[in-house]
Amino acid sequence: MNRLVRASDGREWVVRAQMEWRRPATADDFEHDVAASYGPGIAMGIVAAVLAIVLIVWMPDDVLIPAWVPLAVLLVALFFPLRWVLRRPWTVVAETEGDVTGERPSERWVGTVRGVFSVRGEVNKIAKSIQKYDLPDFEGPLHPVE
Repeated sequence: MNRLVRASDGREWVVRAQMEWRRPATADDFEHDVAASYGPGIAMGIVAAVLAIVLIVWMPDDVLIPAWVPLAVLLVALFFPLRWVLRRPWTVVAETEGDVTGERPSERWVGTVRGVFSVRGEVNKIAKSIQKYDLPDFEGPLHPVE
């Protein structure tokens, strides 16, 4: 997602957002940043699949399953993967190369926003702040980077 914004001082800012598949490491997360493997999750998925197959294979022939039961099981199975996808962190970057005269230097602001739906709103807030105040909002998710 890229957006070109013109500030009132004449500079052109590029505001872009990109989904991160892994959580970005920050100084606050250093103590808890343990390189755990995906093994336990994969093992639990295999165990759940095997138990579901055993349940279906051993089910008597005269058992009638209502049509809503498979849909309910599918919704329960898809809840956490969908939540994981919708709550991914997005890296938002607002940068400018400065103005032609050299009075205003180039700037780069970087931050993280969590969620597919909230990132669009934050990009709109950042664009409005740049148009009105010539800079992203200090109270927002972006912070200047040297």
